[in-house]
Amino acid sequence: MSLDSTFGAAYIGVVVAGILHGVTCVQALYYYLHQTDGWGLKGIVTAVMVFDTIHQALISHTVYSYLISNYFNPPALSKTVWSLLLEVLFNGFTALLVQGFLAMRVWHLSSRNIWLTGLVSSFVIGEFGCVVVFAVYALTHVRTFEELGALKALSITVNALAAGGDITITTALVCLLAQSRPRFANSRRMIKMLIIYSINTGLITTLCAIASLVSILAWGHTFIYITFFFCIGRLYSNSLLATLNARKRIRASGEGVNTTSDNQGMGFSLKDISTQSKAGTLGTKTSIGRVGLGSAFSGGGLHPTNISINIDTTKEFATDDGSMANNEKDNVDSGWSKDSLTFQEMIHEKTGSKEVV
Repeated sequence: MSLDSTFGAAYIGVVVAGILHGVTCVQALYYYLHQTDGWGLKGIVTAVMVFDTIHQALISHTVYSYLISNYFNPPALSKTVWSLLLEVLFNGFTALLVQGFLAMRVWHLSSRNIWLTGLVSSFVIGEFGCVVVFAVYALTHVRTFEELGALKALSITVNALAAGGDITITTALVCLLAQSRPRFANSRRMIKMLIIYSINTGLITTLCAIASLVSILAWGHTFIYITFFFCIGRLYSNSLLATLNARKRIRASGEGVNTTSDNQGMGFSLKDISTQSKAGTLGTKTSIGRVGLGSAFSGGGLHPTNISINIDTTKEFATDDGSMANNEKDNVDSGWSKDSLTFQEMIHEKTGSKEVV
């Protein structure tokens, strides 16, 4: 085995993982400064950051031990370092939290569909179970890379379950969001943004898991697969934080005036509009409130023009902690009133009467 395809590949993995960890720290700082989630969700973010940091320290120790501490000591390169085996467990913790969080979203978006959520959970739990078995067995029985080769089948299983879980979660979220058909153009635009974010965040981790799986199958005698495995935990944590930090921007896309047409130029607000019209010597001042337009008299003929517009919208949102926000009955120009709403809200719209006479 050459150093380029073994410890050189592991070194590249540590460098890339370190860069991604820096991005994770920036996203975590932004999250703590700008998001107002409950302690449950903040606890998940904190735990992910702790596991991510420990994992980065472990893989850094691994590469330092081989390339610095045992420099020009070829016999040491054939032995496994404890940190190389232990890091697998912390990568598993990160994947469990992030994929479990997304599985809960599938649970809420699917209106608590047991079969779909069970399918997603089977991948998540199966992957974590294999990770625990791998770490425990490796730490207690493996001393050389030759002995580590006996766990190749288990390594393949971990990567396959990770890829399968990511694909299943992403597909489920996209399909569930696509099935919702809001009446208003702004809501449809928000749903499109949710779908795009779901695809982007899920695609990155899926490709990394597939790359690790292909590498271990094609070049199992090298450490190329370790390059991707070192980075997959960072991609999980970054996808979680990117999802949470994008909520305000996505909600902003759904704010403002909602119309049932894609032609946004025809939209208008019925808030605080007043009009005054006169008919001959008789002056009539009509105030147009949030709900309706009263009588207006066009000049001369005193012909009444009655316009009645009444649009009530009921919105129901599922939050990340599993609770349903109170139904909000508001007018067409109302915005989002719950700042703690999450990235993928399930929107149920119930439109009242709309009458123009």
